Amino acid sequence: MINSASSSDRVLRPEGVVLHAKTAPTGAQAADRFSPENSAALKSALQAQPAIRPEVVARGRALAADPSWPSPEILRSVGSALLSSPDPLDQAD
Repeated sequence: MINSASSSDRVLRPEGVVLHAKTAPTGAQAADRFSPENSAALKSALQAQPAIRPEVVARGRALAADPSWPSPEILRSVGSALLSSPDPLDQAD
């Protein structure tokens, strides 16, 4: 956001710019890295899952029939808010 009190005749000088390199993930974040060895196991596990899970379909139908379930407009609004919010992991420390 541009502050309305900021002067448009100011120029950002290169020595005023500080870039922060992201550090390598540690702990739980390091476990999220791609591993070719785990790829085959993941593909196998996914292929073992049925394409349609009747219990999930039944749950979806029950929720759609529930009058207290949020409307599509509310769900779209919440989804839009989530997508437009910054990711806390991308914030500089």
